Amino acid sequence: MSQTIVNEVQARYGAVAQSSLSGADAGIRAVAESFGYSAAELAAIPAGANMGLSCGNPTAMGSLRSGETIVDLGCGGGLDVFLAAAKVGPAGRAIGIDMTPSMIDRARKNAAHGPDGRPYTNVEFILATIDNTTLPAGSADCVISNCVINLAPDKSAVMREIFRILKPGGRLAVSDIALKKPLPAELANNIGAYVGCIAGAVLIEEYQQHLAQAGFSSIAVIDSGADLNAYAQADGQVGCCSTPMSDDRHQQPPAEKGGSRLTVVSTGCCNSSAPIKPLHADIADVLRRYDVNAYAASVKVFAVKN
Repeated sequence: MSQTIVNEVQARYGAVAQSSLSGADAGIRAVAESFGYSAAELAAIPAGANMGLSCGNPTAMGSLRSGETIVDLGCGGGLDVFLAAAKVGPAGRAIGIDMTPSMIDRARKNAAHGPDGRPYTNVEFILATIDNTTLPAGSADCVISNCVINLAPDKSAVMREIFRILKPGGRLAVSDIALKKPLPAELANNIGAYVGCIAGAVLIEEYQQHLAQAGFSSIAVIDSGADLNAYAQADGQVGCCSTPMSDDRHQQPPAEKGGSRLTVVSTGCCNSSAPIKPLHADIADVLRRYDVNAYAASVKVFAVKN
């Protein structure tokens, strides 16, 4: 994937991070509930941590235990980090990794508002790419991620990094998008489909191969059966930026470079007076034009490092 595409993905997600979209919006909350979050879970975290970007609930399938260290790859506003923090308790630690500065800023601000009104004391957010987390080897009991690995240009590198940071016996519990069959060229080359987590996805069999080549065992990639059209529920929500949009594209850790045939059409920048919905509008447009459920699936991914 070319650096141009990496920049476009970062710019779109950066705009969402700086918007006022949150779990307080009915459409955003409905997306999360459609992919497995309970109303009680969403009420227990800062509303700003939920921006309608999930495709599953990895904390519900990770068997997280008190005292463990959990790492969330592509943490966004911290939704799964905060849920993990509650499960691992004061003796545990929940770490979020994200490559977009405005996402990290949003997550850190959310961390100041715990369920009891006090800051979370067992969470940390780190600016880094998910294929180079900067974490020590063997430091995590469980690695989770939610609809992010499909966006990575080098998925093999991501799997190797997960394997590296896991302790022996550590596990991976990921919600992601994978393909049931190859995409038609028009959809595969659509930037809206890429930032919307479809065009960057790989076949389920290829996903399994990446995990096996990294050294994992007990691998399972399971179609959750969730309806991907649930994302359309967020299309009517419009968020305004709380501050003028900074250019995250020039603040990121370096990303992998490579070829791409994707066509990039910029949707412009967000500012304090202009309503924006670039990412969710892109996703809704893709859903209107294609039967994405015929090609892609929300999957539950499990694996173990022996």
